[in-house]
Amino acid sequence: MLRSAVAQAKTEEPNPFVPPADPPEPAAPPETEEKLSFLETVKTFPRSFWMCCTMEMWERLAYYGVRVVIPIYIAQADEPGGLHMSQAQKGNIFAWWALVQSLVPMVSGGVSDRYGYKNTIFISICLKVFGYLLMATQRSYGGFFFGCMMLALGTAIFKPGIQGTLAQSTSKKNSSVGWGLFYWLVNVGAAIGPPFAGYLHNKGWRWVFYGCAASASLTVLMRFTYKEEDSGADKSTGIWKGAKDTFLNIWDPRLLTIIALFSGFWMMLDQLWDLMPNFYADWTDSTPFVKANEWLPQTWLTTKDPRGIQLKQENALNLNALLVVLFVVFISAAVARMRVLNAIVIGFLIATCGTLVYGTSQSIYVLFIGIGLFSLGEMLTGPKKTEYFSLIAPKGKKALYLGYVNIPVAIGQAAGAKLAGWKYGATGEKAMLALRYLAEKTDYVKGKGAWDGDIEKLPEYVGVERAKALETLVTVLGKDAKETTSLLWETYQPYQVWYWFAVAGAVSLVGLLAFARASRKWKDMDV
Repeated sequence: MLRSAVAQAKTEEPNPFVPPADPPEPAAPPETEEKLSFLETVKTFPRSFWMCCTMEMWERLAYYGVRVVIPIYIAQADEPGGLHMSQAQKGNIFAWWALVQSLVPMVSGGVSDRYGYKNTIFISICLKVFGYLLMATQRSYGGFFFGCMMLALGTAIFKPGIQGTLAQSTSKKNSSVGWGLFYWLVNVGAAIGPPFAGYLHNKGWRWVFYGCAASASLTVLMRFTYKEEDSGADKSTGIWKGAKDTFLNIWDPRLLTIIALFSGFWMMLDQLWDLMPNFYADWTDSTPFVKANEWLPQTWLTTKDPRGIQLKQENALNLNALLVVLFVVFISAAVARMRVLNAIVIGFLIATCGTLVYGTSQSIYVLFIGIGLFSLGEMLTGPKKTEYFSLIAPKGKKALYLGYVNIPVAIGQAAGAKLAGWKYGATGEKAMLALRYLAEKTDYVKGKGAWDGDIEKLPEYVGVERAKALETLVTVLGKDAKETTSLLWETYQPYQVWYWFAVAGAVSLVGLLAFARASRKWKDMDV
């Protein structure tokens, strides 16, 4: 469930990334270096910290309520009331969404530092609500795309204001627990969001977006419950000066390296929410789980497809958020004394293994094991990534650095969305593979000539729309939907799409191991 977030120019023109060195402090006796207990640490956080964590929870409830079901709404071939766009169109929407949502904070972070966190939070919520309303009412590609961009822009402005306040409310003494608590409350919202969206979905797709707009609106009132945290930034500079500093200060080779390594990892990480909803709806068989748990309230936790009663994908994938809610604070406290980069390396390794597990089986129980591994890796990586950028940020640049932390999310998620749209649309989507089977291995298209291999022209060539593809193949083969799905799985091996993302995670892991060792030579980054 993750999802977020350089040196001041002086007359001597120092390295723009490295903050001015503090005078050396005398070594403290061992007893003064001991960390506070967990409860003692919790008591050190001011009211602004708790209010912003709660605001983020309501915003994430709305965001993940939409985000976990929207892949189905946009592109699932047989979804009643869906938009029925192609996987490539969905990939394009998600790619631009990622770029806007995660690159705009490079500028909006500096603006938040300059003009106040609470002001930018208010503007962001107005944009987000407008975006949800557009998504509820627009069914054309252009109209829906614009709604998604408004939501992305609002989220981009919201993040630095919230995270900047939190960064000013924490210190090295309590930052590990602080960011862990923040991540925990984020995932409380993320855990409530999917069943909330599933309940509203029963009333119609529009109600999902209306309900999430209402949830996001709650954060506006909470702005009045705490005092503004001063960013420490120079208030005399204008927006363009802040934007200039944003772009000038990023050109440090070490910063660019860590951005590149995180990008490869986030390319893999975000596919649990971008690709897995469609993959699950197409291939995962959860009927054994539903039969073994008949107590489940089927009116909003389950759905029926041609294979039988299935656990809804948003509720199955919600295991990720539930695990984070249960364990992230304890894990953050457990690794509080661990070097930040070391914890991230371990997280990279475990999450990559989880991706290979959950993406290569039709069994929901294997999916759950993979999500468990993935979630553990995410809990080690998500909060620590934000903590890392927060700790190395110089005074007055907290929100700016927490804007930079979103760059690898933008690059990784955008590249992953385009790759998933291309590869899954061509080699993984069940509807398209059913059409391909009809074209290649049956007499259904007899007399039409050989298929030229163009996936996009398959519906026209076969003469069957995507929504009716599986139903048609079932009729032609004389098999039931479950047998036909297994046949397509064995014939075309759609699970191979996950190999691409596992490779991206593995390459990032190797690179980060090298960077973590090299960073011990740099005092400002050795945290």
